[in-house]
Amino acid sequence: MADFLTIQNGRPFKRIQVPYLHFSEFRTNLLKLAFKGAEVVQFFAYQEDPSIKEVLMLGFNAPSRDFFSYEEEGTVQLMAVLRKDHQLFAVQTTAPETFDALSRQDMRFQLFEREIAEQFGLIPKDHPWLKPVRYHANCRGVKDVFGNDYTQDIPGNYPYFQVEGEEIHEVGVGPVHAGIIEPGHFRFQCIGERVLHLEIQLGYQHRGVEPLLTSVPFKRLPILIEGIAGDTAVGNALCFSQAMEALLNLTPDDGAKTLRTVALELERIANHVGDLGALSGDVAFNSSAAYFGRIRGEFLNLLLVMAGNRFGKNLVRPGGVTMGLIEDSRNLILSKIKELRPEIKEVGDLLFSAHTVQARFDGCGVVSREIPLVGVAGRASGIDYDVRQAFPTEKYSEIPACLHTRTHGGVFSRAMVRFEEILHSLDIIERLLQRPVTTQPVVWTGEVSLASSSCVTTLNEAWRGELSHCVLTDSRGGILRYKIKDPSFHNWTGLAMALRNEEISDFPLNNKSFNLSYCGFDL
Repeated sequence: MADFLTIQNGRPFKRIQVPYLHFSEFRTNLLKLAFKGAEVVQFFAYQEDPSIKEVLMLGFNAPSRDFFSYEEEGTVQLMAVLRKDHQLFAVQTTAPETFDALSRQDMRFQLFEREIAEQFGLIPKDHPWLKPVRYHANCRGVKDVFGNDYTQDIPGNYPYFQVEGEEIHEVGVGPVHAGIIEPGHFRFQCIGERVLHLEIQLGYQHRGVEPLLTSVPFKRLPILIEGIAGDTAVGNALCFSQAMEALLNLTPDDGAKTLRTVALELERIANHVGDLGALSGDVAFNSSAAYFGRIRGEFLNLLLVMAGNRFGKNLVRPGGVTMGLIEDSRNLILSKIKELRPEIKEVGDLLFSAHTVQARFDGCGVVSREIPLVGVAGRASGIDYDVRQAFPTEKYSEIPACLHTRTHGGVFSRAMVRFEEILHSLDIIERLLQRPVTTQPVVWTGEVSLASSSCVTTLNEAWRGELSHCVLTDSRGGILRYKIKDPSFHNWTGLAMALRNEEISDFPLNNKSFNLSYCGFDL
């Protein structure tokens, strides 16, 4: 892979080390690697300082100065990180203001290209469906596929895809929903009860998180990071802390790694248990809905024991954790797991053996493994990828993989994968807490100087799947670009595909079987 830099999860590198290619080579090499089975971890744009750019262009494996004109190439940089065979590969280029869309040949790039267009005004020519992602107000006049301004005043205010015919009807749902739920718009094209096409439009919670992370004092960063998505506070805090540790040359002690791993697994269990309860409720199987709802609270309370609040906030920080685990708390967690494991098994067996549940779950919302999903949804479709095994951090190199018995790609598979991962996570926690845990608590003051002109990419298996943060620093050690990719960024397309040729009444069941993040996507 001479045209890529092989990097490691959570390990820093100087940006000058990343091969700097002319855009045509950049595009060709990315497509070649993707054709060989590589998946996109990060693909984003950022504004580079011209003086630093000159150094990058003359650095490792860079083209000669007469290869192209700096003025012709523009000022916006592109960075790509792909994964293949448990390896990560990075490459960079300068983006022309207009370029041939990579998604013309490979759809894995389509959403990344839409994001780049919206954030920086670059135009991917012949993109199959160039439409807004989050409605950035500062977009530089990009036109969508209809010739309209790419940025709209109101999210979702654009011509949706339409199926024509006398028997076709359209159903719009949201963005305001019944109950306590985040905003998102779903537009169904139906013939009778059968869904021909579902178009999902988000962006109603776009808060400008990424640019905010480059402008606030470092001491505020952990609070903002934990607020990206409240149900993934531990996962995001872990990605952030690992990135800062790489750029500060910090190494957490073994006890801190243990507690971080336990906290991430408790977050996973709480959410998976809650999802199984919600799926039970969607098919009116109220007994397991009630039991799982109660059990979810038990695991949130264990996060309270570890962190001081039920969502695991303020525990994981650069350098380690903010508080240790006293012996009484360790024993409480172990005893509670011993108490809850048989209950989870019993309620799970009740759920999956009920004929009424099987009739609704089985064969519903099947998604092909050809759709590049991550996490639970991907493994339920037969995609054997888990960050905990492929790119292990913390204590995961000591943990065996979770085996899955059902990978047919539908609601039943997604529910069963969750159930199996709950039991696996219980095993992980018991294994890690068999002995007392000793650690030195840390305090994050933000009074630090990061490694200059560097980059680090972190990946962790959050409860929804592959969560990745990528941090680029400038020549003064400030944050030049902070890029976040929630697993939902990959998986919303999977939900749309799951509804093809399904009854519209099965949308709530499919939606809950994915349980994707609105705010984690909207940023």
